[in-house]
Amino acid sequence: MKFFALSLLLATADASIRSSTSRRLSFELIAGYSPRSQVTDHNAIDLDQAAMELSLSDGTAQSFQVAREIYEQGGFSKSFAQVILSQPLSRTVSKGTQITGLGQNGQVVLGKAIGDFLPGSEIIRIQYKTSDIQADYVGCQVGAVFERDLAKDTSSSMVGCFAAGGQLSIEGSPERYNYTYNVFEDNDNARTIQGFSTGAKDKMYDCATCPYSDYEKFVEYYGAFDYADQWVLAAFASKNTDFKRGNANFAQYGFTGRAEAIKKGTVYMNIMMYVIREFEDALDDCKAKCINCNDDPVHAWDEGVAFYTGSLEGQDGVNSGKLYHALADKRCQNFKTCGTQGSEVAGISKLNYDLLSEFGRGQQELLVGNCDAARSSKERIAELIFVPVVQGSLRYAYITDKEIATAGEKAEAEGAVFAAAVLPVVHACNAKDAEIIYDNLAVGSGKADFAAVKKAFERNYKCMGITCEDIGGLWDSTQNKYMPGASPCKASSKKETNGLAIGLGVSAGLIALVGVGAVLFMRQREVMGSPIFEPALQKTEGIA
Repeated sequence: MKFFALSLLLATADASIRSSTSRRLSFELIAGYSPRSQVTDHNAIDLDQAAMELSLSDGTAQSFQVAREIYEQGGFSKSFAQVILSQPLSRTVSKGTQITGLGQNGQVVLGKAIGDFLPGSEIIRIQYKTSDIQADYVGCQVGAVFERDLAKDTSSSMVGCFAAGGQLSIEGSPERYNYTYNVFEDNDNARTIQGFSTGAKDKMYDCATCPYSDYEKFVEYYGAFDYADQWVLAAFASKNTDFKRGNANFAQYGFTGRAEAIKKGTVYMNIMMYVIREFEDALDDCKAKCINCNDDPVHAWDEGVAFYTGSLEGQDGVNSGKLYHALADKRCQNFKTCGTQGSEVAGISKLNYDLLSEFGRGQQELLVGNCDAARSSKERIAELIFVPVVQGSLRYAYITDKEIATAGEKAEAEGAVFAAAVLPVVHACNAKDAEIIYDNLAVGSGKADFAAVKKAFERNYKCMGITCEDIGGLWDSTQNKYMPGASPCKASSKKETNGLAIGLGVSAGLIALVGVGAVLFMRQREVMGSPIFEPALQKTEGIA
């Protein structure tokens, strides 16, 4: 009787998975952006960042070790269980195959095979099913976060983890497989912040359409494919990097400076480049002039937005997050570039408004197979995304120049990591100017020459595709004026954008609404046998 009840429960769960995986037209907003696919799990990478920063804030050898484990092992994104079967698989279980079991309280736990497993396999990995609702996107969050002091961090959850032992139902298999595993040790994460860098060579340099030009600049400058990981690990270990250029000796810093180098390096170097990679990946798979072929490219595009923004920003983007979206909003307060016109000192940054438009436009162009137009959006995103790190470099050059007596290693470390995140772009424009910026902002450089750094950046704005207006000037909120010598540069060097602007003053929400209506109309024409565009010869395969 118990076996029959369990079988019925698992069969019901299988049906639930099939029903919930049907394509939807709307999902929760990500800081105003409307994804067309489920990316709640990707969006949660900022919870790893938050947990890591919390550990770093303790400033001890032990807390740094815990932060490193979160960096390397993850905790909140792409959670999976590795279980041991009591009998080997009788047939191949392909990646994505639905697998169901029970949790510790007897509730159904849903998952899927995280890879391909051949007949005879006794160990399999099962990724936990994620939901469309960010607040409860996954029920099992273990990984390295359990190394933390849970009295300080209660965000991890075991409610949705598989029980320590029981039976599994595998789609397509009549057998029920008994299994065991250690709930604390064998629940892990297949997505980590470290992995954004260590996997970069395969995904950004050696792929069929690689190397991606933005990543190539960083590889050429640093002479390393995993430059971001090397930076972060050197800061964890209090050691020197071994780059071709742009080295940093973190032995000169204590916990304070190293913490800044780590927590900013992970976002502005590891994650930021992977954001651009997701947009490139979307373009690689885009099928031109086909409105019913590009769901997978749109999903990759949505992933890029999720990694840029994170879950903590909320649906409207007014919350304080941990990723690049939050940096843009923070720096706009320092440079008087907040608001839709870029003239305010509070609120959402003009950069985030501009990027939201490009995110929305690129998505809609992909949906209807306008691949070239989508690439235009990607190129503009890849230019604008460096605005906050330029602003950060300028801010800390000013502090370590004018306020050197009180700046300390925290300010110097922040200037160093902001510069590290943009130096390869400047170097690709002018190697001499990149050297000036590095010499003034490198780890251990001491007092910077703000004027020299400012001029070095400004000489390259046109080449970088940004403007004086994009950057703004350092604003003194107490005096209600720009800092001495830190006003915005005057000459506009705006790069030709081939019509990329989407009607100033038009909200991203309206753009998305119009785009969705157009897509729905075109899809209806497809169904009726009167397509607007010629169909593509072959649909693209799904993106992992």
